[in-house]
Amino acid sequence: MQLKTDKKQKEVKSHGCFEFPVFISQEVLSRYERGAFNWHWHPEIEITLILEGRISYQVNDQTYLLSSGDGLFCNANALHAGHMIDGEDCYYLSTTFHPRIIYGFEGSVLQRKYVNPIVTNPSIGSLVLREETGWQKEVLKNLHQIYQLYLESSVSFEMKVSQLLGTVWLSIYDHLDIKRIQSTQSTDSVRDIERLRAILSYIQEHYSDKITLSDIADEIHLCKSECCRFFKKYMDVSLFDYLMYYRIEKSLPLLARDSLSITEIAQRSGFSSPGYFARVFRQQINCSPSAYRQNSKGEKSI
Repeated sequence: MQLKTDKKQKEVKSHGCFEFPVFISQEVLSRYERGAFNWHWHPEIEITLILEGRISYQVNDQTYLLSSGDGLFCNANALHAGHMIDGEDCYYLSTTFHPRIIYGFEGSVLQRKYVNPIVTNPSIGSLVLREETGWQKEVLKNLHQIYQLYLESSVSFEMKVSQLLGTVWLSIYDHLDIKRIQSTQSTDSVRDIERLRAILSYIQEHYSDKITLSDIADEIHLCKSECCRFFKKYMDVSLFDYLMYYRIEKSLPLLARDSLSITEIAQRSGFSSPGYFARVFRQQINCSPSAYRQNSKGEKSI
């Protein structure tokens, strides 16, 4: 399984509906190709509760190592990605909701005073939640209650979930020093996040083409050496390695089907030759593209 995104890396998925803009799901990292979900964003807020295992969770320029019992608040429109740690699986609850569930209607005092100061502030990308901190422990208890409601599917599910999300939101609002964050907001930090978003979007849109370092550097108006340093600083991986990772990622669902040859898949994934594709594939997946295709067939037939 892979996340579906558009050319700007916005997730193409419905998170609830107009009548109840909340989507709750129990997720398992191993369901995703290579035990990871790639960079994406959405206009909804997402709060994650780790149920079992560990995950390396990245939001904008921050990386969190989360374990069972931890939680993470990911703000609207923030870039985020997650992957396994040492091959260990992770089970977690994802509660994704449009801020409208908190403020009710456009222009309300709740939106102006309590929601906009958070969702429109690019400096508030995420907030880790740990049981060691008193108020965060209470937030985590509320998230566990949402999990129980999800499991039980009670008749009053929507009302109870709305109340709990309101309580969670108020706790976060009360303990964020909004005025201090606004006064210390770094223009450089906001610009860097937009540059990172631009690089990732460019790769996603052009991965099947021949991409040069100059192309990417020109996209964010930096010299080539500074572009490499910038990407390495924020992503902890080289620009070239990330491009190879992304191209292999895009090849996996194509290999799971029989409609294309290995050569065609290599070309569609941005590799100059099937031999080069096979070498990079083996380095990352530990088997050949043909073997991966054969294994995918075996899994489907079970």
